Amino acid sequence: MLIRERWEEVERNILSARACLSSASKGREREEMPCPVRTCFQRDRDRIIHSKSFRRLKYKTQVLMLPEGDHYRTRLTHTLEVSQIARTIARALRLNEDLAEAIALGHDLGHTPFGHMGEKVLDKLAKANGLGGFHHAAQSLRVVDFLEKDGKGLNLTWEVRMGILQHSKGQVDVRSGFNLSEPSTMEAWAVRVADSVAYLNHDLDDAVRAGIVRNCDLPPEVIEIGRTHSERINSLIMDLISNSADGAIKFSSAMLASIEILRLFLNERVYSQANAQIEDFRVEHVLSALFNYEIRKNRGGARSVVDFISGMTDRYALQLFQEVYVPTPWPQNRISD
Repeated sequence: MLIRERWEEVERNILSARACLSSASKGREREEMPCPVRTCFQRDRDRIIHSKSFRRLKYKTQVLMLPEGDHYRTRLTHTLEVSQIARTIARALRLNEDLAEAIALGHDLGHTPFGHMGEKVLDKLAKANGLGGFHHAAQSLRVVDFLEKDGKGLNLTWEVRMGILQHSKGQVDVRSGFNLSEPSTMEAWAVRVADSVAYLNHDLDDAVRAGIVRNCDLPPEVIEIGRTHSERINSLIMDLISNSADGAIKFSSAMLASIEILRLFLNERVYSQANAQIEDFRVEHVLSALFNYEIRKNRGGARSVVDFISGMTDRYALQLFQEVYVPTPWPQNRISD
């Protein structure tokens, strides 16, 4: 028996009836010989980790744009935190950890530079140029399907691809035929919840570190969840596990009420005050200028330009903007007598 087959047997013996077995995957769009060692979901995880788009996440904004401190989150550290939380949830509920991890690691591959500021600008530019709009979840699927490996894509399994597409509650149905309101697997549900748990808590943690808010400013309901970053995450995960025994992944009604208060607090006190509002017009100026420049160069039309800009890191976008739009002084000639 191959090592992969042994793991598939282990899954059948220990995972919940609600879990997605790797041996029962709907497969890939292009058929491949199975790996003798790794299950199909383990293989997908490895392909995502070794991709170029995954490496670029380390220089993409999470909330604070171009933070100077070493301990603020980036899109990469956010992704790793989502992956850890998703695996914890999956293990506790006896779901497929490898599938949850693969979805989590790939869920933000299509995110723009400059965080949600960049996403809003690119959505506006896409609509103005005849496209249906832009959403990072749909773009993440496009990255793994078409853009990675020079247009060949990663050829991931159906379950990982759908989990990536369905991870965002705010996702707009830009791809007809896919149900985005009900994730296709329990593991996809786990990642959707893990994404919220991660960003709500680490955005608050970064805001406190940056001095945007203080711990004494937090609403009582948020303090009841926990007084520290780790306490809050632990409380949320424990509540989730305790209330997910009836076939759905969910929080208690009391915890949901506290989460909503935390979300409103972040919207009012953090997202509107982090350098986001100050930098909004600058981000729009930079990305709009780059978009217009690339359109004039005729790089395959608006779709190609959206792909190019969404794949940029913050620093590359600023570097390209400077190269294109900021004048470079002539070097001073040395004239000898």
